[in-house]
Amino acid sequence: MQVNKPIFAIQTDEGLKFISKDKKFFTTGAKDGMGDHIKAFVPAVRLENLGDKGFKKRHGLTYPYIAGAMANGITSAAMVKTMARNGMMGFFGAGGLCLQKIEENIIDLKASLKDKPFGFNLIHSLEDPDHEMATVDLYLKHKITRISAAAFMRMTPALVYYRIKGMYQDSQGRIVTPNHIIAKVSRIEIARQFFARPPEKLVNQLLEKGLITQEEADLSAYIPMARDLTAEADSGGHTDNRPALTLLPTMIALKNEFMETCHYKEPLCVGLAGGIATPESAAAAFGMGAAYILTGSINQSCVEADICKDVKKLLCRAAQADVAMAPAADMFEIGAKVQVLKRGTLFPM
Repeated sequence: MQVNKPIFAIQTDEGLKFISKDKKFFTTGAKDGMGDHIKAFVPAVRLENLGDKGFKKRHGLTYPYIAGAMANGITSAAMVKTMARNGMMGFFGAGGLCLQKIEENIIDLKASLKDKPFGFNLIHSLEDPDHEMATVDLYLKHKITRISAAAFMRMTPALVYYRIKGMYQDSQGRIVTPNHIIAKVSRIEIARQFFARPPEKLVNQLLEKGLITQEEADLSAYIPMARDLTAEADSGGHTDNRPALTLLPTMIALKNEFMETCHYKEPLCVGLAGGIATPESAAAAFGMGAAYILTGSINQSCVEADICKDVKKLLCRAAQADVAMAPAADMFEIGAKVQVLKRGTLFPM
């Protein structure tokens, strides 16, 4: 059923049928009592009208759709370019790459896309905070104004530094925050930290080190760490196996709580990720109130994904039961696990 066309529920001798601009029905001519057979009507919904208008305006999007960052450049520059040129947004998968490789892709994307929307990801470096800060320095140097923050268990100096650096008040007294964080979380306690204001302790540390100005420190008290937050339900890779049906409403309720208590000037937004791979699942996400959707694993089968053809073939054949939890290579020491493909591999066995 195409939602960009009007949909009618028609009572027939065979039962209730749903039609969309059925020529046979509408060209036979009006008859007495025909209107009685129309039991319901849903007007056309343009795809660009889905999701949150404020979110799309803030990031210059036509469609509320993000291609999430997959590490080691799997979400490639080619994929990010394709998304941006078609009214959507992609985040380059910078996790696991050296700074030189990240910078090469920054230069490529900025030259190719100019002012079109795109971003890079910042993954929490639990054992290497210096690399996390160096990555942020690189983003600030090249004026990367959107990052996807993933795997964070707490706010870090690097994350706070990125968020508040460059803040100022315009001539009309409005606070301008050039750097946007789109957080990806699956736990409400982490979501609270992103919806809250930057931690005063970390702000003061940055101020003492001369990394931010007094004005930036003062203005940070009026903004959330992230205005946009992706509720990550059961997904490939790092996941807490949260069900979308409970996670998204919980995060939306938390968003409403913060809007009521913090009185932010601009509204907060909650999107959904995890298990979105078909038009039906995307429609379900918007039906539950998602401001936007984010896809990840399904994108590994795209032509633009920087991964070998053998992996793409395995993923195309995979079904819902063909995955399993296995030890995480990047967080092995703390016992973390990731969801991986089981069918056709021996890794999780």
